[in-house]
Amino acid sequence: MTRALGQHTLRIVSELGDFAVFTTRAFTAAVGSRKLGRRVLRAIYEQGVRCLPVIVIVGLFTGLVLGLQGYYVLNRFGSEGLLGTLVSLTLVRELAPVLAALMLVGQAGSALAAELGIQRNSEQIDALETMGASTHAYLISPRLIAALIVFPIQTTIFALVGLYGGYLSGSVLLNLQSGVYWSAVHNAVGPQDVRECFTKAAVFGLLTIAICAYNGFNAHRRRTSTGARAVSASTTRAVVFSSITVLAADYVITSLLVNQP
Repeated sequence: MTRALGQHTLRIVSELGDFAVFTTRAFTAAVGSRKLGRRVLRAIYEQGVRCLPVIVIVGLFTGLVLGLQGYYVLNRFGSEGLLGTLVSLTLVRELAPVLAALMLVGQAGSALAAELGIQRNSEQIDALETMGASTHAYLISPRLIAALIVFPIQTTIFALVGLYGGYLSGSVLLNLQSGVYWSAVHNAVGPQDVRECFTKAAVFGLLTIAICAYNGFNAHRRRTSTGARAVSASTTRAVVFSSITVLAADYVITSLLVNQP
């Protein structure tokens, strides 16, 4: 049992090291890469434009639920005027970056892992390496750079749509005056809250896209499955690990920033 535990620990440490080297090579390969801008724009389209509908829909219903639940909770204490504060701080500091990242992982991240897994399974990546092309610069670097741009933008859209959803619940469907709601939103959100939101979004984007790319790129290294099963297993693993990483990183970042002025 002790031997098995030690082997499992060494395997985890080795994989973490491989992941760190993989991500570092992706960023260093971007330096001097030809036509990088065109590939970054394509990655922005894949992660941004294609994922925009799900971000808007989930953001709207998140705001609607927050507004509805928050109104009835605050109503017990006669504090309905604080609904805007509740909705805005909850969205900006926590729910917007976390839920937006999870939605992007579910759509763009899984698609990326599956695409790279299929390319590895069909030996397209091997062909690029045989021709001397930098697979990291061609396949990975544009996705990582795009994630640093797209995730903060998508998080901002999620938060804005969620605030409007809270307004619909609190002011349109219930009895809270719209001026009270938006005034509370304006007074509650400060520069520190926005900085924390963007920091989380950028970190989540880098980690999740790197994890999805790593699992898809190394689909051929799975010992328990090959071919289509390896692609499926790598995609599932990428989504699960990315989701866990988002929640773990959220706690770490929150604990580091919560006491800062």
